[in-house]
Amino acid sequence: MAEMFQPIDHYRRRFLTSGAMALAGAPFAALDVLTASAAKASPTLKTEGTLPKLNGAIGWLNSPALSRESLRGKVVLVDFWTYTCINSLRPLPYIKRWAEKYKAAGLVVIGVHTPEFSFEKEPANVKNAVRDLKVAYPVAIDSDYRIWQAFNNEYWPAEYLVDGQGRIRYHHFGEGEYDESERVINALLKENGATGIDPSLARVTPEGIEAAPSEDIRSPETYVGHGRGEQFASPERLARDSRTTYSPPTKLALNHWALSGAWKVGEEGAVLETAPGSIAVTYTWCWRPRRMVRPFASR
Repeated sequence: MAEMFQPIDHYRRRFLTSGAMALAGAPFAALDVLTASAAKASPTLKTEGTLPKLNGAIGWLNSPALSRESLRGKVVLVDFWTYTCINSLRPLPYIKRWAEKYKAAGLVVIGVHTPEFSFEKEPANVKNAVRDLKVAYPVAIDSDYRIWQAFNNEYWPAEYLVDGQGRIRYHHFGEGEYDESERVINALLKENGATGIDPSLARVTPEGIEAAPSEDIRSPETYVGHGRGEQFASPERLARDSRTTYSPPTKLALNHWALSGAWKVGEEGAVLETAPGSIAVTYTWCWRPRRMVRPFASR
């Protein structure tokens, strides 16, 4: 599958493939953005298509395999995510809260884990991430991009809301707009006949890696690997897929990284071949440059 990555912003990541861009018979050719302000309690929603089949997953976590037939009569939130994407992790506290709050009213949340990197295709890695992130709702392991392509999706994260008749009524790409998304959940549940729903919006205080980005951050993501790695600063040239001994630079410039020790740098990461070794990176936090050195004692 040929890949082309576009510049990454703070709020969403886009993945384009020649296949995804030329899909025939996509469930919805054009997506109409919600035509209502976030302040409205009951936004006007359009039909954007129908829920595609979900039979492309190589496995499921937290649930038996789900299908669009078994989901008929339920309001469904489909969240496309991947566990190393910071943009995918920040919405999780809200999605987990909605899954709990609205389960009794008929909401089914499905996480579709579609990988960005090859190691994210491994079911064991996805299972560990789901456990560590305390994701309890059903997760489809979409390592072959079958569900991704069925939706004609292009973003991490991407949320699609489906009504009880199986119609896609709303979508949101990227982080944010959590209040609006929850209002749509409320509207679709009421439309589906649910009663006694708490009208107040969920209040979530994300922490750690799931916290919202700060305006103090002035450093981009850093990739350790020859595929997407930039700003490598060790005096030695970055060698591809071969053991090389690196040394730290005398001075490490802002937003640069360096290796120390014997490393084998692959397309998506680096492995310490012989201890000791370290990775150093400089970044800004709270408007001040910082330097972090991560030592490694063994492979």
